[in-house]
Amino acid sequence: MKKLTLDIPDSLDLDTHDMAMIIASRLYEQGKLSLGQAAELANLSKRAFAELLGKYNVSVFNYPASDIASDIANA
Repeated sequence: MKKLTLDIPDSLDLDTHDMAMIIASRLYEQGKLSLGQAAELANLSKRAFAELLGKYNVSVFNYPASDIASDIANA
């Protein structure tokens, strides 16, 4: 795993956990990380990460509507 160092303004008042959640939740939302990978990045269990996604305005259901329709048609 790569390590990244960021300098963020003190005025943002974000701790390490908040930054990890913001990054992990956005990468999950974009489909770049699975739920498990994003949880690992945020140093949380899958369940804890999924429960916190709403706080960051990200749905735990990261599934395109077109795929849902296709799955229903093929059921």
